[in-house]
Amino acid sequence: MSDTLNVLQSAMPTVEAFALNLLVALIILVVGWSLSDFAGRWVHRLTSKSSRIDQTIVPILRSITVWTVRIFVLIAVLARFGVQTASIIAVLGAAGLAIGLALQGTLQNIAAGFMLLALRPIRAGEFVSIAGHGDGTVDEVGLFMTRLIQIDGIHVVLPNSLVWGSPIINYSRNETRRLDLQVGVRYGDDLDLAIGKLTELVNGHELVLKDPAPQVMAFDYRENAIIINIRVWAKADRYWDLRFDLYRTATQALHEAGLKLPIPVREIKTIEKS
Repeated sequence: MSDTLNVLQSAMPTVEAFALNLLVALIILVVGWSLSDFAGRWVHRLTSKSSRIDQTIVPILRSITVWTVRIFVLIAVLARFGVQTASIIAVLGAAGLAIGLALQGTLQNIAAGFMLLALRPIRAGEFVSIAGHGDGTVDEVGLFMTRLIQIDGIHVVLPNSLVWGSPIINYSRNETRRLDLQVGVRYGDDLDLAIGKLTELVNGHELVLKDPAPQVMAFDYRENAIIINIRVWAKADRYWDLRFDLYRTATQALHEAGLKLPIPVREIKTIEKS
């Protein structure tokens, strides 16, 4: 009996120390986890209010903040149990190297994601074309992938490395876009009348910008028509509205002036054998 009591008495300091460390570790873990959530919400609130920060990067900044705090919390918890911080860092480094070799493609996407978010060739809400991989409105630029919504409503997900490595055409980055529309006039019709009517049309159109000034000019000769080019500038977000409307109103303006659009004519000769 006395031996058992001696063993318990000798082990008691160790048990008390372990219990104390466990209690402190739990407190650190709970407080640290709550602090990480608070820091994440604070960063999200701060960055979402800033007009200088792209909103696509806000969730990523929040996640980075949360997990940075949590990693330090976990290191502090392990250090409380006597685990050397240097050993933890060495293990994390070795694990990171092994994971990096196994996930090279994923890391490429992450690196490309950081480049896309840092340099911002595309932003949420912009209409872009990724050469050879489709076009659409940017829905999200994440750490691993970019999401596009095509004009037909199809959801396209592209790896960031593919987006970063491809030519990108951004149709929304500039505030204005140029529109060139070609209309044919039949040979023999009054060319000056056609140009005058189309000039009057674009000068009075509410979506056509006054600067740069609209241009209406004879552009080319085709087999059955003289081509008139209508060159105007519009706000980027109203480009397609203007394009569709000019197709309709240009035809109406020429028709009201007594001018008809050319119709392709094919001459067919038949040879009769005697």
